[in-house]
Amino acid sequence: MTAQGTDVAWLDQGQQRAWRAYLVGTTLLMDRLDRDLRERHGLSLPEYEILVRLSESPGRRLRMALLADSVSHSRSRVTHTITRMSAAGLVTRETCLSDGRGVEAVLTDRGYEVLREAAPAHVSAVRRWLVDLADPDDFMAVGRVFDAVSDSLVDVNPAADIR
Repeated sequence: MTAQGTDVAWLDQGQQRAWRAYLVGTTLLMDRLDRDLRERHGLSLPEYEILVRLSESPGRRLRMALLADSVSHSRSRVTHTITRMSAAGLVTRETCLSDGRGVEAVLTDRGYEVLREAAPAHVSAVRRWLVDLADPDDFMAVGRVFDAVSDSLVDVNPAADIR
């Protein structure tokens, strides 16, 4: 495609290469982190992220809708994931304490222990496959870029902002 006769600001060759490196790298990284968690701890990456969100929440509990927003998944997808996690004893579903109408996901003691066991290996994998591969200044630049991206998009889903 060419930019002739259009108002589109096409990516130049360097920008296109950087964009594609981001797409490929992100896909490969997320697949690797998911595979490592599954093989070592029997958790998917989305399940791990749910355990993290619950562990960081007051009372280790979150309304299902807020949990879905915080992990940027549909409510239906989070409901199915919570059902699996509940069957494994990692979480429970309970009536919302604040109004009695909604449903909250609650991290169980077993779920917290599974998270504590998985976290060191997960952090080591993040370090191995991302942090330690980058020059410290480059890694901080990536953080600044995604802070800018988050700042411009977070109004669509404020609960996803876990910075």
